[in-house]
Amino acid sequence: MVSGDGVLYDKFMRKLRQTIRLLYTGQTQLARRFRYGLIAFDALTIIYFIATAALSKTPFIVALNTALGVFILLDLAARFWISENPRQELRRIYTLADLLVVVSLLLAPLVTQNLAFLRVLRGLRLLHAYHLLRDLRRESLFFRRHEDAILAAVNLLVFIFVTTSLVFVLAFDEGAGIAGYIDALYFTVATLTTTGFGDITMTTPGGKLLSVFIMVVGVALFVQLARAIFQPSKIKYTCPTCGLNRHEPDAIHCKHCGESLKIETEGDTGA
Repeated sequence: MVSGDGVLYDKFMRKLRQTIRLLYTGQTQLARRFRYGLIAFDALTIIYFIATAALSKTPFIVALNTALGVFILLDLAARFWISENPRQELRRIYTLADLLVVVSLLLAPLVTQNLAFLRVLRGLRLLHAYHLLRDLRRESLFFRRHEDAILAAVNLLVFIFVTTSLVFVLAFDEGAGIAGYIDALYFTVATLTTTGFGDITMTTPGGKLLSVFIMVVGVALFVQLARAIFQPSKIKYTCPTCGLNRHEPDAIHCKHCGESLKIETEGDTGA
């Protein structure tokens, strides 16, 4: 027989779970503000991780990193708790990135290796969270028209700074500081663009393989960004009849099947 306290506890936990789910997935103004707040936090932490990647681990930085790790862990735990399919949630790229970030933050005081490059992976959350994309598509005409270019730019920037931090860890002493990090960024960009000035080079087999990886993956991301910028602007909107999901910004009919479309404009945001 369940006690009265147990019933109240279960009721409280169900209500709490429902409230958290509404914050993460709901369409109220409060829910949207909450999600934009999370994105602002993500952006600030990325800037912080980049700025401190080349700094030594002072007690203040270690304490701040631990606090950030706990906060990100709570966010991660909340997403798993409200998920209808935790296994699918675990397979999402930004969830895996957050797990690596939490590990790098909470284990950093216990290891000698510099794990700062893992923390920049948090950038994968910026624009790959499904509900953020949905909010931006609904509320921002600029985002709807330039979604591919924005996503490609974020992918390229995350790749550059993750790779820069990795190069810094592998090729420079931790004491190299900001100047060493700038050199690592300079090497990454020079390699990515295949300019290859040659004043900073990798001499080990692992370093050379990393250079090949930067050139192959980086050039592919750069080409993707260029194509997204220069190709004709399209808006993502799934046709209810044929499923075509790319249309002209002012389209009123699907060019594939002729179905009438109701693409939102600045004057029709669905609010």
